Amino acid sequence: MVTAIVHIKADVDRIPEVAEAIAEVDGVSEVYSITGEFDLLAMVRVARYDEVAEVVPGRINKVTGVRHTETHIAFRTYSRHDLEAAFSIGLSDAD
Repeated sequence: MVTAIVHIKADVDRIPEVAEAIAEVDGVSEVYSITGEFDLLAMVRVARYDEVAEVVPGRINKVTGVRHTETHIAFRTYSRHDLEAAFSIGLSDAD
């Protein structure tokens, strides 16, 4: 699994619509509105590195209202949340 963190600058008056459109793109798992230099952050999770090129410049950058993107590729995950979720598959709180 390849994870890319995509920072997005959007037209200010279209941020909610841009976020919703990006959230519908295959390969995008989450979209957050954020503070700072960028308006949105999208988490892209795909099987292969070449798919990042299909998702980011191929789809996200073509969403109306996207002005600029900056993409960072993650090479290792340290999230306790992800590890706990992986080990709890099939378990319920009722057990």
